[in-house]
Amino acid sequence: MEIVVALVIGMLGMIVIMQVFGVFEGQKRSTSSGDEAQNNGAIALAGLQRDIQQSGYGISDLTLIGCGLTLPSGATLTSLAPLTINPAAIPVGDAGTDTLLVVYGNGNNSVLGAVIGTQTANTVYPLTTSLEFAVADRVIARPTSACGTLTLDTVNAIAASSVTVATGVAGVTKGQLYGLGAAPVVRAYAIRNGNLTVCDYMAKNCGDGTKTGDATYWVPIANNIVSLKAQYGNDTTIPAMDGTVDIYSLSSAAPAGATSTSVQCGWARIPAVRIALVARSVQYDKNAVTTSAPSWAGTSANNPTGSTANPIDLSGDTNWQHYRYKTFETTIPIRNIVWMGVQPTC
Repeated sequence: MEIVVALVIGMLGMIVIMQVFGVFEGQKRSTSSGDEAQNNGAIALAGLQRDIQQSGYGISDLTLIGCGLTLPSGATLTSLAPLTINPAAIPVGDAGTDTLLVVYGNGNNSVLGAVIGTQTANTVYPLTTSLEFAVADRVIARPTSACGTLTLDTVNAIAASSVTVATGVAGVTKGQLYGLGAAPVVRAYAIRNGNLTVCDYMAKNCGDGTKTGDATYWVPIANNIVSLKAQYGNDTTIPAMDGTVDIYSLSSAAPAGATSTSVQCGWARIPAVRIALVARSVQYDKNAVTTSAPSWAGTSANNPTGSTANPIDLSGDTNWQHYRYKTFETTIPIRNIVWMGVQPTC
């Protein structure tokens, strides 16, 4: 009888121990998955912030911004800008998420470009001095007339007072030659299949809608990043800009009543951008542990007054409520636009 009683007590003790162990393991998995989500989000945001802070380097001349540009991959950017939110050419990401296009050079050339002398051949650009260019540099030749669609060309040879390029273009006498260095960056970011991915526009045509699932095009750089949200920081002061952010929106257009409502002035009036990344824990919970979507500064309209809303939407995943989330957000100055200063024509 004593043995039977001891066995019953032991079995009851084992049941209690296993229940405690199960609860502890569940809490441990939730904690560890939360830590992983926090690390993924922080690393992803740091990478995006680094790229956005450099955006516009080498292209921050008011006569160059807004031009179209054909890239070596064969793709064409319809409007060259430091940072573009949801560019039309890039296929959309996961439902309810934004896409980004970041552009900057890595050369030491003058932002205003070098004046091109009288052309004797399409591939030869006469210059007062060619010291700021080097073989293999990427360059853009812009005519004095409306820019239209330009070409990102490659320097093949350097002489004392001229630069020879691979393709060349006629009709750029008295125009400008802009140098973007040997390795300019044109990167597209999107959330695809619950991951933050990046596409190198210099090597691939990121606008090819048939390649959104191809990891050689859209390379995952951070797992379980389920949302990317962004807003331009717009200077809406009229009639002339003052260089400070007044509202946040998804519009890059200069406001009505501005001194100039040109495309170029629209981009010159965006000295900052604010973005949010949402990281998800890997731990699926059988209960609905999240009852409302995460929020960020752009969730509500009029924050600040006049701003439009761009809320986080996770409803594209039917199981979204069974995960936990961490939101990372920041406002990033576009330094190369800020350094342009207040443009009197805008």
